[in-house]
Amino acid sequence: MPLLGTIPLNEFQIVPGNSDPCLLEEEGVVVERGINQSPEDEREMDSGEGSYTGLEPASPSAGGVGLLSACCLFPRGGTRRVRFGQRGTRRRDKSWNLSHLTDSTVLLWERRSEESVRASLPGNKRQGVGMGPRGFGVMFICLVLGLTGEENLQQAVLAQPENLVVSEGETSVLKCEVENASGIVQWAKDGLLLGPNRNIPGFPRYSMVGDPSKGEHNLQITRSRLEDDALYECQVGPSETSSAVISHSVLLSVLVPPKMPLLTEYQANSTVTWVAGVEYTVNCQVKDVRPAAEIAFSKGDDSVLEIESSTQPGSEDKLFSTEAVLRITPQSSDNRKWLMCRASNAASLIPAAAGFAMNVLFPPDPPVISGYEGPVVKAKDKLKLTCISLGGNPLATLQWLKNGEVISTNWETDSTNQLSRSFLTLGLTAEDNNATVTCQALNQVLSLPLQASFTLHVVFFPEEVKIIGSSSTPERKEISLSCSTTSSNPPVQLRWWLGWRELNATEVTVSEGNHGGKITVSNLTYRALREDNDLQLACEAFNEAILYAKKASVTLKVLYPPQKIWIDVPPPETRFRAGAQVKLTCFASGGNPPPRLDWYKDNKMVRDGILAPTGPSGNIVSKELLLATTPSDNMATYRCNASSPSRTQPPLTAFTRLHIQYPPLQVTITTTAKEVRRNQTLKLTCRSGSSNPPAALTWLKDGKKLNAIDLGQKKAEYGGVSTSSQVTLVAYSGDHGQRVECHAYSSVLSEDVNAFYQLNILFPPEFSAEQPHAVQVAEYEVIRLPLLVSASPPEVTYRWSFLGEVILTEGSPRYHLRDGGSLEISNVIRADAGQYSIRCENSEGYSETTILLDVQYAPSIRSIGDPTTVDLGGTAEIVCQVEANPAPVGMFKWRWLGDLERSLEEMGFELQSEGLVGRLRLQKATRAHAGLYECQVDNGISPAARSSARLVVQFPPEIMKSPGRRKVGAPGDGNSSATLLCHAQGVPLVEFSWAKKGVALDLQNPRYTVLAERKASWHTGVLTIANVSSVHDYGLFTCTASNAMGTDTLDIQLLGIGRPDPPTQLKVVAVSHNWLALEWTPGFDGGLTQSFRVRYRWLGTPSFLEVDVFPPQSPTFTLTGLHPNTPYNVSVNAHNALGESDFADGGVGLIVTTTGITGEPIEREPHTPSVPERDGLVLPLFLIELLSAVGGIMVISGLSLLGCLFYKRQARAPEGDGTKVGAGSKGRSENNYFDSQWLKLGARPAKLEERSSVASTSPTCFKLQILKKGSFVLAEPPTSPPWLSSPELHEYEEVRVPPKYTGERPHYSSWYPEEAPWNPENEENSDIWGKLCGSTGIRKTRLSPVPDYSASKAGQHGVPMTGTEGRCCCLIVLFKSAKGPYQQSRRSLAGYEEIMPIYDPVSDSPPFSRVRTVPFEHLGELV
Repeated sequence: MPLLGTIPLNEFQIVPGNSDPCLLEEEGVVVERGINQSPEDEREMDSGEGSYTGLEPASPSAGGVGLLSACCLFPRGGTRRVRFGQRGTRRRDKSWNLSHLTDSTVLLWERRSEESVRASLPGNKRQGVGMGPRGFGVMFICLVLGLTGEENLQQAVLAQPENLVVSEGETSVLKCEVENASGIVQWAKDGLLLGPNRNIPGFPRYSMVGDPSKGEHNLQITRSRLEDDALYECQVGPSETSSAVISHSVLLSVLVPPKMPLLTEYQANSTVTWVAGVEYTVNCQVKDVRPAAEIAFSKGDDSVLEIESSTQPGSEDKLFSTEAVLRITPQSSDNRKWLMCRASNAASLIPAAAGFAMNVLFPPDPPVISGYEGPVVKAKDKLKLTCISLGGNPLATLQWLKNGEVISTNWETDSTNQLSRSFLTLGLTAEDNNATVTCQALNQVLSLPLQASFTLHVVFFPEEVKIIGSSSTPERKEISLSCSTTSSNPPVQLRWWLGWRELNATEVTVSEGNHGGKITVSNLTYRALREDNDLQLACEAFNEAILYAKKASVTLKVLYPPQKIWIDVPPPETRFRAGAQVKLTCFASGGNPPPRLDWYKDNKMVRDGILAPTGPSGNIVSKELLLATTPSDNMATYRCNASSPSRTQPPLTAFTRLHIQYPPLQVTITTTAKEVRRNQTLKLTCRSGSSNPPAALTWLKDGKKLNAIDLGQKKAEYGGVSTSSQVTLVAYSGDHGQRVECHAYSSVLSEDVNAFYQLNILFPPEFSAEQPHAVQVAEYEVIRLPLLVSASPPEVTYRWSFLGEVILTEGSPRYHLRDGGSLEISNVIRADAGQYSIRCENSEGYSETTILLDVQYAPSIRSIGDPTTVDLGGTAEIVCQVEANPAPVGMFKWRWLGDLERSLEEMGFELQSEGLVGRLRLQKATRAHAGLYECQVDNGISPAARSSARLVVQFPPEIMKSPGRRKVGAPGDGNSSATLLCHAQGVPLVEFSWAKKGVALDLQNPRYTVLAERKASWHTGVLTIANVSSVHDYGLFTCTASNAMGTDTLDIQLLGIGRPDPPTQLKVVAVSHNWLALEWTPGFDGGLTQSFRVRYRWLGTPSFLEVDVFPPQSPTFTLTGLHPNTPYNVSVNAHNALGESDFADGGVGLIVTTTGITGEPIEREPHTPSVPERDGLVLPLFLIELLSAVGGIMVISGLSLLGCLFYKRQARAPEGDGTKVGAGSKGRSENNYFDSQWLKLGARPAKLEERSSVASTSPTCFKLQILKKGSFVLAEPPTSPPWLSSPELHEYEEVRVPPKYTGERPHYSSWYPEEAPWNPENEENSDIWGKLCGSTGIRKTRLSPVPDYSASKAGQHGVPMTGTEGRCCCLIVLFKSAKGPYQQSRRSLAGYEEIMPIYDPVSDSPPFSRVRTVPFEHLGELV
């Protein structure tokens, strides 16, 4: 229950009484000893001096006003302790000292209202606080209760609580059963009262359980904790009839079982590695348990004794911690066993345990080798050995060694058999003889490996037998040779063979060899004869242990000299041109080995020629010299020598000489001048090298022959002649770098040799005649100022300056000196424009020139007059100032940014420009001129600049005052509201004020709500009247719109709802031979939504025909299905839920005559009315468009695209056109909507804007009629109405008017739906498709299936589609039409017996010559 307001203690009133306490309960509020408590809500009470604040009752009395009084009796004196606070927060206590009170007093609370609760003490001096009648009544009741209490039975504790021991987390229940309980029962914990509330606030785990009616007040503690360990007692407070009673004090003991023991040195559930035989210490701790835990260790299944344990106080009171220490020496048998520490006490059913697995390390057994049976093995055999080591943890690692070197470290372990194994395969060689093979086993416990070994004894043959000494000797000379072997075991024997004969060795020796083997050596001396030449001399080695022989052999060479030499050469008188190939051949016979042939040139061996040995041929040898002749071969002697290799006799020789003709070997040009400067004289001397015959000299410069002086001829090398000549020149700077050539020509050889001398003329820098002096660049680009300069020497210093300051290019981010001295400027800005000077200097002098940099940049608009304000009829000028370079004439262009393209000249604007300033000037400004104008500036450099300015035309407000806006209807029942709208156009801002019957409205009245909306120049004032009363609110209201330019008013009559007023200003805006377009002004709608109905008739009809306007609130309508050259009487009225209005213009109607078929349509200038928005709720335009788009997609996604460009209509039946179909009529008629307007589905009615009378040139749209049996033809569209003849756009529709089609007959084949579905991509349909849409450039579109609507009859609807170039086409879409105003009655598609109609969005085309299928009043409605 909520607390009861504010109770200041200094306002208590003392009421005599004789009982304590006094307790009243009313309206869900309990007041107990000054404590107001609510189980639903408690708020924290901020206690001032003697006061506290609480909440209001949860269930106040009806109407929000109630009176609650309660009293509470206190004994004399003492302190009453009141506990209060908010749920979930720590409670605070407030003590009130009541010792000054008299014996047996009553505190009285009086609740005078929901907002305040007050109480008063006697003698209170405060004014305005008193006791009401009910307060006195309550005081009287309290007095009666205090004086006339009845005697009741004495209360007592029937069932005393008992001491209880529980484990932590369990639920504890202390019993307390009270007999004849009349006082307040509560529990005390260590002397702290827990309160009478059975939920015991502040102790969420504490509660009193049991049936209070049976006196059960058991204390239940859930999820017991150590903090619950305390003394508890059950207390029963005194009552009027009984004194207080208290149970025995009992002890609740909470035991804490041990958690998982803590192993301080090791991690529980891990594997601990120890070494066998080493002592280790394990500490196990159990913290914060009650009572103290007992700890025991176990190893596998064996108990471990001799542990040391100690117990100490825990981290909190009443808790204990125990620590045990185990000292253990693991053995190999302990490997893989678990060492567990278990802790238990009285609170634990299962001991808590923690432990780890022991990984005890111990050494393996010594290894054992198998596979060597001994004692002797042969080289090249394979020896397979196995080494095994048992046991160990970890298992041993094995390795093989040979003579102390590791040869293998591969081994494997077998965990099942607890062993390590290694295999070794040895390919025996001689090196293995006497080798020691060892297998070692080691693990991390061993400091030294365990091993097993053996020694190999290998029998092997010598690897090599070789003969030492020369096997070549002159005939009849002795030859000495020696035969030796490599080491072998056992030693071998040697013997010699010459051809098939065995020779006796002169000496044989045996010595120690490698690997424990022996070396055998045999020496041989033999006198060679010419007959022994080329015989094989062999040494053979063998022994008895190995049945195998090895030998070495040489070929015996017996030497003797050659017998004869001769040469084959050209005749001596032959002349050769240098470079010609000459072959010289030398021959020799006899000799062993064959003689050596060598060619010599002038006693020097020829090494650079081509030597081609050709022999021997039999006992003849030859050698060719292929010689490429050179000038040095002229008159040179070529000799061939044949010599014996023994050099014991002089060589045989033969020789010849050659005659060679050659051009000059070289041409050289020399001069005595070290440096040549401009305009100096230079002498050049040309000398040709040796030539045979002599050469003639010629000088050339720039291809021109120079006059020279002949200096004569001299003898030269190789027997040739040298010629000299001299020429004199004057040096000019233009000749620098040019060549002067000297040509030496041999007329006999017709060959020319030349040399050139490049003129190096020193001169200061000179600028080229093509050096540019002006450069243009666009802003922010990179420009290089070109420099065309030449100088000698070419080391030129360039110094650029701008505006008199030198440009420092080194380290500059923008200026860079490029090759040739050109200056490159990065990110050029307009400030860089100007004259640049360049000074070029070298050691010979300097030169200067200038270059003009013209920086061109895109235009930027500095300022534009935005906005520009002008009064109606005044003169306006929008000024646009720019920065640009260049600034060509005509760079300013202005554009109107309105919805429609408009020519500024036609609007009366004058375009002016002068330099960098453009002006758009207007005289006699009108409202139509107001809007946004764009200034465009383009000087040929991208990007062009543009900015817009708004022209604001100020004019006084003008309020829309159509008849429908002068009245507003609303029920006067006192519950409805009325909204009065006041639409005004004006600039500047229009403000609205409202008055009723000439008196300004009091807008402070909460029933009046005034709003103002603004959109461009249109302003709307909205006055909403709540709870409209016919007596007080019906009357004439005046809306006043005012701004700085003037004021306008509108009187609006607020009256009750009723029938609408008739429309006014009915007129015809366009007419054709079979349709006419109407427009009217809606009248007062009677306070309800109104719609319109058009009626018409022609001569000879018995009555009027009627058609409902769609959309229902549209003030325009196109009436179709009319006869040509026929006068019609047309009128319109309005209707709402309460009835109909009279017809417009008194019901007389308009007389309109349609045009003839062949005649030109009547062209009128239609008025363009604005469509007023309906008062009240209307759908937003975006939502209407969204719904329209969804509906359109559902309609057009049915079948494939068929075609466009309709042809002439096939047949027209005048009967039935315009006939009204009654309720029981069997007549049938068709809807056919002309597709020249695209109307958004669900949008507002189209505005009829002013149109030009010039016909549109848009492509023609046609309608496709599906005839029975699948054939189809094209129908010509009607002549378009003149008010649709302009291609301009108005607010809702896009207008396209087709011209007349001049085709004569259709050129299409038939399509039968039952045979194949239409697919424009099929080969048989492609021809039709091309004829339908290909010629018009219309985009082909593939559509998705149409959703299946719930109807039984199938209809067809045509949906217009626009192509990318503004062309149109019509889709034939099949779907099931829903029951309703647009339902069409047609037979199923299987019959194909009737023409299926095509519906377009706007009703402006004539019907087909078929019976109509919908009521006539539905014509014109959007499908």
